[in-house]
Amino acid sequence: MKFDYNYLFIGLLASLFFIPFIGNAHLFDWDEINFAECSREMILTGEYLRPQINFAPFWEKPPLFIWFQCLSMHVFGVNEFAARFPNALCGVLTFLLIYHLGKKLYDKIFGGLWVVGYLGSFLPHLYFKSGIIDPWFNLLIFFSLIFLFPETRATTSNTSVSHIRNYTFAGIFCGLAILTKGPVAYLIISLVFLAKSLIFNEINLKKIKNYFFFSVTALVVALIWFGIETLKNGTWFIKTFIEYNIRLAQTEDSGHGGFVGYHFVVLLFGCFPASIFAINALFTRYNFEGEKVDFTRLMKVLFWVVLILFSLVQSKIVHYSSLCYLPLTFLSTITLKKYIENGKITRFSKISLLSIGILLGLIIGILPILGQNIDIIKPLFQKDIFALKNLDAAISWSNAQILVGLVYIFALIIFPFALKKRGILRGSLFLFLASALFLNAALIVFINKIEGYSQNAAITFYKEHADEDCYITTFHFKSYAHLFYAKKESLKTYNILIINGL
Repeated sequence: MKFDYNYLFIGLLASLFFIPFIGNAHLFDWDEINFAECSREMILTGEYLRPQINFAPFWEKPPLFIWFQCLSMHVFGVNEFAARFPNALCGVLTFLLIYHLGKKLYDKIFGGLWVVGYLGSFLPHLYFKSGIIDPWFNLLIFFSLIFLFPETRATTSNTSVSHIRNYTFAGIFCGLAILTKGPVAYLIISLVFLAKSLIFNEINLKKIKNYFFFSVTALVVALIWFGIETLKNGTWFIKTFIEYNIRLAQTEDSGHGGFVGYHFVVLLFGCFPASIFAINALFTRYNFEGEKVDFTRLMKVLFWVVLILFSLVQSKIVHYSSLCYLPLTFLSTITLKKYIENGKITRFSKISLLSIGILLGLIIGILPILGQNIDIIKPLFQKDIFALKNLDAAISWSNAQILVGLVYIFALIIFPFALKKRGILRGSLFLFLASALFLNAALIVFINKIEGYSQNAAITFYKEHADEDCYITTFHFKSYAHLFYAKKESLKTYNILIINGL
C-alpha cells in the first residue's frame, strides 16, 4: 500500500502552528499554573503517585496529565514551554486522527478540510497552545467513543475477536480519560451511549453486554491509580474528589457562574468560523449510508450531550464545553462538503461569517486604541479596585498593532470574491488559514500586553525574589503563581527554616 504523505504534511503543519512560541508567555493563573505547579512539586519531592499543591495533597484532578508534564519538564526543564508541550503533541495526534477518520469515511479532501477547519477555529486551535488538561481529556474520550461504536468506522472486520478488541480499547481509553480528569469521562461516554442507543433504536442484549465489558475494562484501568492511592492513603482522596465534583455541578464554584446559554455563546464565537458552518449540519438530516450515517449520528449526539450537560452544571467555565470542538468541526466539514457538491454557500452562512468575523476583527483592532486611552475603560472597573489598579501598568502600545485586526477584516471582505473566483474548496481553505494566522498574530502581538494588566507585575516580583531566603505568599486573593514562579520549596524545608529562625 502506497504511503499517504498527507500524514507527514499534517504532522508538520500542526507542529509548525502549535509548538513555536508556546514558551514566550507566562503560564496563566489558575489552571495553567495549577497543573504545572503540581508537576514541579512531583519532580521536587519525588512523590509521583499523589498530586500536590503547596506540598499538600491536591484532590481536584488525577495525575495522568501531570505525569505528561513531568516527562516534558524532565526533557525541557521546569518552564512554560515544557508545561504546554504535551498539548502541542496532543494537537498533532488529534490532527492525524481526524484526517485519518475523514479520509476513511469520505476521502482525503474531507479529511484535509476537517483538519483545516479545526486549525482555523479560534478556541480549538488555542487549546493546543495551552497548558490545561482538557485537550488530552477530550482526545481520550473521543478515542473511546470511536472504539465503543465500531460501526461508525470504515472497517470490514466483524469477527468476535475484533469486537473484543474494540471494546477493550474503548475501556482502556475511557480509563485513561478517568485518570486525566475523573469519572466525568465515564459519565459523558455513558450518556452518549445511552442517548444514541435510545434515539436511534440501537439497544439490544449484545450491545448491553459489550457496554458491560467496556465498563469493566475502564474500571480496571482507572483502578491502576485510584486503587493504589486508596490502598496506600485510604479513602480520603476519592471522598474529597467526589465531593468537589458534586460541588462544581451544584454551585457556581469560585465565582465561575453564568447563564444557561453560556456555552452556546462560547461555541458560536469561540469556534468561529467552523461554528457557522456547523449550524446547518446540526439541524439537517442528510441521506448518508453505512458508517457515514452512524458517525454523523455519533457526532451530533456527542455535541448535544456535552452542550446540554454542561449548560445544566452550575459552574460555567469555557473549557467545560471543549469536547464539542471535535464534533462541531466535523459537522462544519459536512456542511462544506455539501456546499462544494451544490456549488454554492447559503446566504445565511455568508452573512454570519462576515458579521461575526468583522466584529471579532474590530475587537482585536480596537485593543491598541483602548491601550493608548486606558482611562476610557476604567469606569467599568470601579467596583474592582484590584483590577482598576492593574490598568495603571505601563504597557507600550502603537497604532501599527491595529493592523492585526484590520488585515483579518480585509481577508473576510475578500472571502466572497475568493469563493467566486477560486471555488468553495479553495475559498474555505483561504478563510480557515486566514483565521489561523490571525489568531497566531494576535497572540504574538497582544498576549504579553494583556498579561501586563493581569498578572505580569506579580509574576515578575515572584521571579525576582525566587532565589532569596524569604517567604512569599498572597493576601486576599487566590493564586498559584507565587508557588511556581517563586520556586517554593517543600513545607519540610520551610518548617526547618522557621524552627531555626525561632
